[in-house]
Amino acid sequence: MVLTGVGKSGLVCKKIAATLASTGTPAFFLHPTDAAHGDLGMLKGEDTVIAVSNSGETAELLSIIPLIKSFGIPVIAITSNPESTLAKVADVTINLGVEKEACPLNLAPTSSTTATLALGDALAAALVKVKGFTSEDFARLHPGGKLGVRLARVKELMHKGGEVPQVPPEATLKEAIIEMSAKKLGATLVKDGERLLGIFTDGDLRRALERGADLNTPIKEIMTENPKTIREDAFGEEALRLMELHKITVLPVVDGEGRVTGIVHLHDILGRRILKT
Repeated sequence: MVLTGVGKSGLVCKKIAATLASTGTPAFFLHPTDAAHGDLGMLKGEDTVIAVSNSGETAELLSIIPLIKSFGIPVIAITSNPESTLAKVADVTINLGVEKEACPLNLAPTSSTTATLALGDALAAALVKVKGFTSEDFARLHPGGKLGVRLARVKELMHKGGEVPQVPPEATLKEAIIEMSAKKLGATLVKDGERLLGIFTDGDLRRALERGADLNTPIKEIMTENPKTIREDAFGEEALRLMELHKITVLPVVDGEGRVTGIVHLHDILGRRILKT
């Protein structure tokens, strides 16, 4: 998708192109003057050009439309004048229907640019639905942005394999403390094979000592049973909400069959800036 326009319309075109690109529709802005001086070479036969002019009579824009059409590229006009030259030469015309600018002089592009911007956003939103563009797709296109980071999957954030602290139910409190210290996550899972029995955290340790537990106490007697878990395909933001709701800092991570695949810590999430907006 190629957007083209002059002046304020051109600025709006840049924003529409950016929104389209960020939602899965490749798009860029082409200035009519630059197009007439070689940048028409940026166009491909499979492109569609959206030409924006509220009056439909912008000379610089009209000068390149015949050239664009000579490449067999369809042109969509966005204008408030369906009888304009631009509307007549375009393959499709979208009538903004703006009769008067908000400017007291009815001169500065105000109402027309706002309407064009809204229309561009509507087109982008419609394409998201038509193309089946997903949250995962959005995250892939925004790896460095806050929005995309919020959409990171738990499996991308969690500790797995040998990084996961775990002990069998027969382990002693001493053995659990050693495992917790070695993995540095402030907790250890208690597992019977692949089955998650419970979790033992720094908080559980303090409470166990207050109740008189010693280093030989079996961990199964002082662990927290049926701990909160999260699916590995859940979003990091969901993990953060769950931690805040239950005032915890770690979550065992399970797959679709309930098998433990990892553990995620609050710092893993905050470190990726998955913050509430």
